[in-house]
Amino acid sequence: MESPVLELNNVEVLYSDVILAVKGISAKVPAGQCVTLLGANGAGKSTTLKAISNLIKTEDGRVTAGTISFDGIDIAGGNPADQVRRGMVHVMEGRKVLRHMTVEQNLVVGGHMGSGRDARALLDEVYGRIKRLAALRHRTAGYLSGGEQQLLVIGRALMAKPKLVMIDEPSLGLAPLMVEEVYGLLSELKASGLTLLIVEQNTRVALELADYGYVMEGGRVVLEGPSTSLRSNEDVREFYLGLTVEGERKSFRDMKHYRRRKRWLG
Repeated sequence: MESPVLELNNVEVLYSDVILAVKGISAKVPAGQCVTLLGANGAGKSTTLKAISNLIKTEDGRVTAGTISFDGIDIAGGNPADQVRRGMVHVMEGRKVLRHMTVEQNLVVGGHMGSGRDARALLDEVYGRIKRLAALRHRTAGYLSGGEQQLLVIGRALMAKPKLVMIDEPSLGLAPLMVEEVYGLLSELKASGLTLLIVEQNTRVALELADYGYVMEGGRVVLEGPSTSLRSNEDVREFYLGLTVEGERKSFRDMKHYRRRKRWLG
């Protein structure tokens, strides 16, 4: 892997001084690449993103061990607004649009750290890249579909002129066609040189886009490697993609048996 824009080294995260949610995770995100964190609910993926942006403190959480560096600067425990100024934007799970504001007002908020002239140029750039938002610019954000809201929060992130965008569950709850559109946009952003860190339960689409992946379970990284390697890994194919070695989709009964087997072996 190339020299990383973002690097985590043995990071631990504690909630309420009691619950150890992330247990010594180390990961790297090279410039211009897409890295994905994979795993089931409760694996620690979202907590890891919140630890990086330090939004974890809003949930009575904190980094208690390890280091987090962005562009070579230690940012663990830093002000989230400072992270944005440095070029890191965190798109949280749940499509958190400003529901009573228009699409364009949401976008302007995303670029509030720049000058008015910069904001206008950035709006034109976002509209040029995400044409669906241009058509919806005067629509109230709360009335958009889930997929349109996902495009909006990504567009709002772009208004901050980021070096790195961290996105939590971009495909969650979306219809297949909208998943394709959202990931098509992410692919274009990656091709333009933007660095991406994506948390995703939809392992298949994430590994199609990502250059490298980390599989998390119980707050730890249990497997990592290039996306091509993970796609061909028997455990990843069987447990996360739901495929047998022969490439057939496993039945629900088979998947339950495999989960039980992992618990007994694990």
